[in-house]
Amino acid sequence: MHCPYCGSKESEVVETRDSEDLDAIRRRRACQKCEKRFTTYERVENVYLIVIKKDKKREQFDRNKLRSGLLKAIEKTTVPLSDIDRIVTEVERELKTADSVEVESKKIGQMVAVKLKKLDKVAYLRFASVFKRFVDLEDFEKEVKRLTK
Repeated sequence: MHCPYCGSKESEVVETRDSEDLDAIRRRRACQKCEKRFTTYERVENVYLIVIKKDKKREQFDRNKLRSGLLKAIEKTTVPLSDIDRIVTEVERELKTADSVEVESKKIGQMVAVKLKKLDKVAYLRFASVFKRFVDLEDFEKEVKRLTK
C-alpha cells in the first residue's frame, strides 16, 4: 500500500472495521515514513459488470466514475457525501444481483435518476440534463413541469 502523501510503501494498520454498508473492510493506516494517516477500503471483486454505452461499446463498470458524475450534480447543494456513497453502493449492489452482468448505461442512468430525484430536485435536474441530453431550454422546462406535478 503506497502512502498518498509521500509514496512510501511502509504503513501500519491502526484500525480495521467493516464499512457501514458491510460491502468492504475499512482500514485506517499510518505511514511509517511521514506519519500521516489515511484510509483504505478492501472490496471483493468477484462480479465484473460490463456497461453497454450508447454507441454500443462496452466498458467495465466503474463506481468511481458514477460517483464523480453524482458529485458534479450535487455541487453547491446541501446533499451530504454519505448520500452519494449510499446511492453508488445501492446501484452497484442492484446491478450485481441482476440476471445479467451486462447492463446498458441508460438503465444505470435511470436507476440513479430515480434515487437522486427523491434526494434533491436540483441535483436531479443537473444529472438529468446530462443523462437525457437536454438540447435546449424547452427540455429543461418539460422536466421541471414533470417535477412540479
